[in-house]
Amino acid sequence: MPLTMIAFMSTPNPNTLKQDARTIGLIGLAHGSSHFFHMLLPPLFPFLIAEFGFSYSELGLMVSVFFVISGVGQALAGFVVDRVGARPVLFFALACFAIAGLVASTATGYFGLVAASAIAGLGNAPFHPVDFTILNKRVSPQRLGHGFSVHGISGNLGWAAAPVFMAGIAAATGSWRLACLCGGLLAAAVLAIMVWHRDALDDRQGIRAATPHRAATHAAPTREHPLAFLKLRSVWLCFSFFFWSTCALSVIQNFASPALQHLYALPLALTSMVVTGYMLFGAAGMVAGGFLVGRVARLELVISVSLLASATLLALAGSGWLPGIAALSLAAVAGLGTGLAGPSRDMLIKRAAPPGATGRVYGTVYSGLDLGFCVAAPVFGAMLDAGLDSGIFYGSAAALVLSVASAGLVGIGVAAKATPRQAVAAQP
Repeated sequence: MPLTMIAFMSTPNPNTLKQDARTIGLIGLAHGSSHFFHMLLPPLFPFLIAEFGFSYSELGLMVSVFFVISGVGQALAGFVVDRVGARPVLFFALACFAIAGLVASTATGYFGLVAASAIAGLGNAPFHPVDFTILNKRVSPQRLGHGFSVHGISGNLGWAAAPVFMAGIAAATGSWRLACLCGGLLAAAVLAIMVWHRDALDDRQGIRAATPHRAATHAAPTREHPLAFLKLRSVWLCFSFFFWSTCALSVIQNFASPALQHLYALPLALTSMVVTGYMLFGAAGMVAGGFLVGRVARLELVISVSLLASATLLALAGSGWLPGIAALSLAAVAGLGTGLAGPSRDMLIKRAAPPGATGRVYGTVYSGLDLGFCVAAPVFGAMLDAGLDSGIFYGSAAALVLSVASAGLVGIGVAAKATPRQAVAAQP
């Protein structure tokens, strides 16, 4: 056996639990901030309606501006991340959030708020290519599933915290502007933490990248066109999965509360908790989902069962057959299924991505998330204006079913690629 191979096999894994936990925690905090800024303005919609008289369609369009810019930027950000590294792009993104909070706090009308949404969308664009590039390069393989789990949990917690933080400050002080300013200060604080711990985020000097195996792997790279990954069927199926699953999520985030209020005559103070409940159940599901990733070979089965269960609960919540509190509870519990599916979804994308294109693939695939938010917000906002309250939940359930079909096709493709490799490995 060559001496270099003996040395590699005898070298302990340089990734300690403490190092992995530090990187995972920082990325979780950054990702939570990203999701928090998805919800910078939606929790303030009642305050904005009271002051400016906006319709739900106008507010839905405001949300669309955020996600149009985020979606286009996310696809492009993957190329930037692969070229210049993830860490400087992360710093830029958090700075945009701080500026967006300041701009929103000084807005005097619709266009000022749209400008704040646009700046926040620009900040949101790089997060998934940044996050997954750093996680894949700096976290040990045996802990990567838990890294994906924490990443998803932190996003849900960011979504859950935003309504409480933004609406809570606005209600307590009587000023939605102060709430926006506090949101901007929160982003500035997170940026300071990232700069302070920047060594744990350096994907260009990743711990795993320094191993002899990695060095040997990169000794003779295969050159191909930077856009070659776009020819892969799996990339577009993953994009489709994110589009449909995010349409479902957008409905819950933006319109489930008023729809439940109209359907069941519940007070808005109560129905507004459905988003927080959905996200907290989703976070709990992601904890369990992180353990499933390492124990289940066919990840698309986990995704399918979990999302179909969530779709069933959402359809029941919108049926009007149940007591109001029961319907609200079912809508919140539906988040458990989407949470369970999250880590399996992220690992399935990793398996489908070609080597050396992490940022580009995650940027393209996750832009489906932004497109889903962009399309769903005005469409379902118009449905709510038209009084189609049950359709809010039926539409969300249907979108989850379509996402299951996409995930199933991705899983079939990944399994087909793995079979020849396993056959070769089994040969003597």
